[in-house]
Amino acid sequence: MMLEGYPKQITLRDGSALVIRPIEAKDEEALLAFYRALPEEDRLFLRDDVTSQQWADRFIGSIDYEKVIPLLAEAGGEVIANGTLYRTLHGWTTHVAEIRMAVARSFQRRGLGTAMLRELVRVATSVGAEKMIANVVDNQVGAFRAFEKRGFHREAVLKGHVKDIHGFKRDLVIMSNDVSHIWDAMAAMVADYSPTLGG
Repeated sequence: MMLEGYPKQITLRDGSALVIRPIEAKDEEALLAFYRALPEEDRLFLRDDVTSQQWADRFIGSIDYEKVIPLLAEAGGEVIANGTLYRTLHGWTTHVAEIRMAVARSFQRRGLGTAMLRELVRVATSVGAEKMIANVVDNQVGAFRAFEKRGFHREAVLKGHVKDIHGFKRDLVIMSNDVSHIWDAMAAMVADYSPTLGG
């Protein structure tokens, strides 16, 4: 039910046509190629080494559309974005969903990040999530602006909580928004269809 309507064809504001759909096991090689093609600065603060085969095997093997709902965008047969919704089925945070997203450099600032977020919000709504959170490292200015444009606000700061791939510590900022408020913020953006949010 949560993934009805996919694959979905969309057109970005510059006229680029692409498809958004759930990730399947057959996408492992293409997804790994996507992450390996990201510039290092776009991968500095990702939680895992997304360029490793071990990560790809683990990620694909963990797909459970009840708890881990990954979407990809593809154009010309290549993966150009990945957005994943994480949720828990039991306990005190069942109403909260976490989003993680990455967009190919060539598609940043073209509306693809907004399109992916829009789809993730739709999925979150369909599974009953009331709140969405995103973790952003303190120097990711573009990601801050992109999430703030979509109604997210800074809820907490964890000092020295993350290390980049070179071992340097940074603060982690937890951003959040109620799902209903995200819809309001996105509805106010004209003709939208942002490293990490993509544009």
